[in-house]
Amino acid sequence: MDLAPVLELDPLLDDPATRIIVCCGAGGVGKTTTAAALGVRAAERGRRVVVLTIDPARRLAQSMGIDSLDNVPRKVEGIKGCDGGELHAMMLDMKRTFDEIVEAHADADRARAILENPFYQSLSAGFAGTQEYMAMEKLGQLRARDEWDLIVVDTPPSRSALDFLDAPKRLGSFLDGKFIKLLMAPAKVGGRAGMKFLNVGMSMMTGTLGKLLGGQFLKDVQTFVAAMDTMFGGFRTRADATYKLLQAPGTAFLVVATPERDALREAAYFVERLAAEGMPLAGLVLNRVHGSGAARLSAERARAAAENLEEGRIVDQAGGKAVGRGSRATTPEPSDPVADPAADLATAAESTTAPAARIAPSEAAPTADVDADVKELTAGLLRLHAERMQVLAREQRTRDRFTALHPEVAVAEVAALPGDVHDLEGLRAIGDRLTVGRLP
Repeated sequence: MDLAPVLELDPLLDDPATRIIVCCGAGGVGKTTTAAALGVRAAERGRRVVVLTIDPARRLAQSMGIDSLDNVPRKVEGIKGCDGGELHAMMLDMKRTFDEIVEAHADADRARAILENPFYQSLSAGFAGTQEYMAMEKLGQLRARDEWDLIVVDTPPSRSALDFLDAPKRLGSFLDGKFIKLLMAPAKVGGRAGMKFLNVGMSMMTGTLGKLLGGQFLKDVQTFVAAMDTMFGGFRTRADATYKLLQAPGTAFLVVATPERDALREAAYFVERLAAEGMPLAGLVLNRVHGSGAARLSAERARAAAENLEEGRIVDQAGGKAVGRGSRATTPEPSDPVADPAADLATAAESTTAPAARIAPSEAAPTADVDADVKELTAGLLRLHAERMQVLAREQRTRDRFTALHPEVAVAEVAALPGDVHDLEGLRAIGDRLTVGRLP
């Protein structure tokens, strides 16, 4: 990780040329929290920000003190912005966004026919790729309004990486493809001959689709396609425009991951795919990185010190020696400040357990019992430290593998918080950690 460049996020947030930040990554790595924290920090540094989340969970609304988010940007109160900085937040309503497209690009009668069509209602509510396509549509709408100078996008949680980039192509292919043309065939051929042709075609494609869904479904699809016919080209045109917007210099992609093998494997795939698509990658945000204030004390030495305490080799703090049953007295090297970690931890532990004895000597436990408690506590702390150092070593190896594959990717490490983020203060704390760049 020492070879990886440090990702500087404050300059990115402050740069007026940065208009869109897209947070992408595997599920469960903290994309929503990262997007929200970036939004809060940018707003409090003077930018007018809107955060668009596609995550169906409502963590973003809760952390910002909003009862609920919907398809309309809501202003977040409590932002300590300067120079007109504001923060708005919204959560994508997939169906409502689709409805808005229909209403904007069709006259009133045709829009009503489309919105009331059963096939359209099914398509807009759950067709594969619709959520991702509508996320792109909403991003394009927000950017076109020019009401905010920074849009932060929290992409859908997806195992298939950049589905939100592929979705416009997939939906456009569906609307322009042979399947739709086949469904339109009866209207073009007409009468019973048309239905016979359609049934033959459908049996070739799906075998039993016509029997399962019946004539009413086919009629609904025909009605939908006829009503949408003039809009199909618009879907592809807008998708292409938003795709180019994502490739523009004012856009920055942040890949979010945790220092775990699977998450960083996904991150590597994101990096490679973004490069292949010509998308501007700002860097990697590595969330929930663990650290230690006593990193110079190795796991092996911590375990050894714990065993010494548990086996009765008591540290003589006054003389700086460790004496035990059948063991040699040893003196630490004066140049090594952690040569006697048990003594240091024993001193710290004693300071937390001895005050009661000093305040009320008459009620204090016997010295032997106090010493036993101190040793037990110290040994436990040493073993916890050993476990923490093992976690740090594992995370370091995982990060090193990613850096070896992608040494050009700038990385910002975010120290793990002791609890969940559930308010603006928590988001500010994440923002502070995001901009540190690298843990000491």
